[in-house]
Amino acid sequence: MEEQVGIAWHRLISRFAARRFPEAAVLLQDISRDAALLFRALGGDHGVMVQAGAQSSHGARRSLLERLAGSGFKADLAWLDRQALRLPPLVDVFPDRQLNRDLYFWLAALCAADPRPDQPWLARNQAAVLAVSGDFPGLAARYGRLVAAEIARRPPISRMAPDEARQEQAIRDALQKPGSVAELPAARRPPHPVLLWLRPELPAAGKPRFGARPEPASQAASALQSDKKRRMAEHAEMPERKGGLLLFRPESIFSWTEYAKVEHETQENEDQDLARAADDLDIIAVAQDSKSVAKKLRMSLDLSPAEGDGSPLEGNGMLPEWDYRSHTLKPDQCRVNTILLADALPCALPAHLKRDQQRLRRQFAALQPLRQRLKAQPEGSEIDIDPYIRHLAHRSGAEGGFYLDQRKRDRDLACLLLADLSLSTEAWVGDGRRVIDVIRDSLFLFSEALSVSRDRFALYGFSSKQRSDVRFHTLKAFNEPYGDAVRGRINAVSPGYYTRMGAAIRRAAQILERQKARERLLLLLTDGKPNDADHYEGRYGIEDTRKALIAARQQGLRPFCVTVDQEAHEYLPHIFGKDNFIIIRKSSELPARLPLLYALLTR
Repeated sequence: MEEQVGIAWHRLISRFAARRFPEAAVLLQDISRDAALLFRALGGDHGVMVQAGAQSSHGARRSLLERLAGSGFKADLAWLDRQALRLPPLVDVFPDRQLNRDLYFWLAALCAADPRPDQPWLARNQAAVLAVSGDFPGLAARYGRLVAAEIARRPPISRMAPDEARQEQAIRDALQKPGSVAELPAARRPPHPVLLWLRPELPAAGKPRFGARPEPASQAASALQSDKKRRMAEHAEMPERKGGLLLFRPESIFSWTEYAKVEHETQENEDQDLARAADDLDIIAVAQDSKSVAKKLRMSLDLSPAEGDGSPLEGNGMLPEWDYRSHTLKPDQCRVNTILLADALPCALPAHLKRDQQRLRRQFAALQPLRQRLKAQPEGSEIDIDPYIRHLAHRSGAEGGFYLDQRKRDRDLACLLLADLSLSTEAWVGDGRRVIDVIRDSLFLFSEALSVSRDRFALYGFSSKQRSDVRFHTLKAFNEPYGDAVRGRINAVSPGYYTRMGAAIRRAAQILERQKARERLLLLLTDGKPNDADHYEGRYGIEDTRKALIAARQQGLRPFCVTVDQEAHEYLPHIFGKDNFIIIRKSSELPARLPLLYALLTR
């Protein structure tokens, strides 16, 4: 009974303390594409994505109701980093839904036109407002409505201490007349957050980055919780907890008989508490630990990794890498190690693929090279009677075009299929199957289909362990026949490490470029975005992969991506282009759909 009363009291206080309007709420997921379009149209970087940012602590004075409810110490603010445009996941601060929607677009415009990102918070935001209003006068009226609504929701100046009142008045003057306030008056507490401005810069976190370690393959996929908010984080050393410190005198314990071992039962909302606990932390400390956990939370972190030694590597198989921050193609940054699965035992096609094999063989038989009979040719093995008679009767028609000829019409193309073999492919997709099992079956059926059509093709896989060890697995070369030996290599592939996609694409492009064919298709099969254990994550990996694909197109190749990542629409349009990829919604359908997709791409 006491617990129910406490819960009801907390809900009541929270409802009165949270000055929000859920009936007028606007979700980021509903306007993210429009906000991204506006951001890029106003001059924003095309490489950044729009994502939800985590709340920021402000330290301003809270009302009595907020203190009783334990809320009001954090605010949803916007900011821009090299990875993405971070906007609030939900806006419900104004009673008018249109105002909440306008706030999203205003913040996107402010981030696109931010002219002085290194200036103090007050000067920076005033300069950004002036830049937006000056370059895009159509947004001035929207800004005026937002300023009036923002001032109306801020705490009244009459109830503030004198120093806080001066600070608040300066902020209101800066909102109404941008550029009129040179500096923020000092006060004992920070000001209340300004929702129309960008977030103040937080202190940079950063201990040296430790070596990343792949997650154990035994983790269940159902225990992984996803959260798309962006949070601040820093690297830390794993604390040793071999013993504890007694904070009481042992003789103060009267008896040991009152001790009872009670098993802690799992709470019903344990999964939601993971994200809630992360929201309560301003900076999340990330440490390397060998112990597994029952519940996990996938989130995006603003880490400050050490750049490491960017000097060129030595040895064979050196490839460049694009650094978008300096806009340079750094030579000899990646070492690609070609691996041939020589110890793989030859095998036949798995029995569960026999039926699909027979169906594909019938379908792809129509793609075999055929001898075509051509009429009205200037020369040939026999005379074409019809045009010759018309020529004699009417003296019309081209001279000498009276012959029949037979020619073999070949499909002049070469295809290289590059499969992602990173550790993420060990994830389960249902029916007791993993992503790597689906990829393996796809390689089998793809090879069976192309062996019937007699198209030239090659199969390779890749994974990586930082830039010094990009593993390029040879499953089938162009000059190698498809048979039990190739099937054995396909059957032997296994997940490992990470996805340095740019280096793998450059190596595949080198191989495919040497093929003399009218059409050369580079088909990439993956389950996620580019990443690695060093700085090759987030936008760095995305921009390097995009640059590798641009170079491949300049070499006359045609790249195309097939992915089972359901969130690929957030990054693949920027990497491959809107018409150069496809997302397979149901992973189990990939083996049967991949050969048919190839037939559509090459018809």
